[in-house]
Amino acid sequence: MTKRIIDPFLPVDEDGYYGQFGGAYIPEILHSNVERLKEAFEKYADDPDFNAEYEQLLKDYVGRPTPLYHAKRLSEHFGTNIYLKREDLNHTGAHKINNAIASVLLAKRMGKPRIIAETGAGQHGVAVATVCALMGLDCVIYMGATDVARQRPNVERIKMLGAEVRPVTSGNMTLKDATNEAIRDWCCNPQDTFYVIGSTVGPHPYPQMVARFQSVISREIRKQLKEQTGSELPDYVVACIGGGSNAAGAFYHFLKEDNVKLVAAEAAGLGVDSGESAATMKLGKEGIIHGSRTLVMQTEDGQITEPYSISAGLDYPGVGPLHAYLATSGKAEVLAVTDDEALEAAMLLTRLEGIIPALESAHALAVLKQKKFGKDDVVVVNVSGRGDKDMDTYLSKMKIEK
Repeated sequence: MTKRIIDPFLPVDEDGYYGQFGGAYIPEILHSNVERLKEAFEKYADDPDFNAEYEQLLKDYVGRPTPLYHAKRLSEHFGTNIYLKREDLNHTGAHKINNAIASVLLAKRMGKPRIIAETGAGQHGVAVATVCALMGLDCVIYMGATDVARQRPNVERIKMLGAEVRPVTSGNMTLKDATNEAIRDWCCNPQDTFYVIGSTVGPHPYPQMVARFQSVISREIRKQLKEQTGSELPDYVVACIGGGSNAAGAFYHFLKEDNVKLVAAEAAGLGVDSGESAATMKLGKEGIIHGSRTLVMQTEDGQITEPYSISAGLDYPGVGPLHAYLATSGKAEVLAVTDDEALEAAMLLTRLEGIIPALESAHALAVLKQKKFGKDDVVVVNVSGRGDKDMDTYLSKMKIEK
């Protein structure tokens, strides 16, 4: 029997599956928590009061709508028409605040006074800590020790906001390991704790919920493109993917538009076949990670392969089930971008447009060189975050001269 599709845009059924990917593979201790979360999300997703509060905070606190900027010099360089969705101009410097606000509003309505989250690049941790400060809630952020060292500015911001940072020293000490520890915390504190997942990963309803809360990005793109070009629909939408939240938000309102091509840029690290990569959709096989069935980088006997990327936010061995489905069904094109290609793209944007992107966003920008676009094409690139947090990496890896 065909299962009921439960979202007007996402290809997700009532059990949280996107084709064969998704679901909720969780320990028994979390079953009631996940069910209550699902019920709350279904109750409030279309609730007028909830959405009015959310939209007001997006406007007056976050500073939305973010601009859709026609990058004329970059367009001239590549011989096409490039528009940058400026999520880097949000309060806290990335798209993560969109989901953080909605999730914490949901937690308050569920009566959960303690918030936990995982973070890689630190932007999700900063966003959650920010909203907890705003709303007076206790906050604990799990972060791999490797990422604590390479994203020090964000660690200090999280602490200044009043949240606790718990460094994780297991595994590769990156995003996967931080997520493991956050899930363990949730298992130990199921009654009073709300886990704000930062990406479209985890058990259902998280992938759907995060995509929905990030969908403001594509909703704005359609309206802004109409104002600037006369058409709501671009030819291409390009976004980077680790777990996939900014890409889900950028793709959301275009998923049923057959004429809009979706391009996902994942992190190839030192090269897809180098053994030092995070190109999950190129290298992964079907498996289960952090509560959902998706594509996972793993050995032949099912052990998770440690990922690598210069970008802390893309350094993840899995991908959200929506993106696994889009990649395997051919709805999205997946390109793997190396560290060096991302660094080159970051420098190009900086020198041509005066915009320093996050390393994550630089992977999306590198698509502009990898693909050949037509002179009349309209290409929207989601600039998911700003590069302040990555300056130490940029300075150490790039020879910057006047």
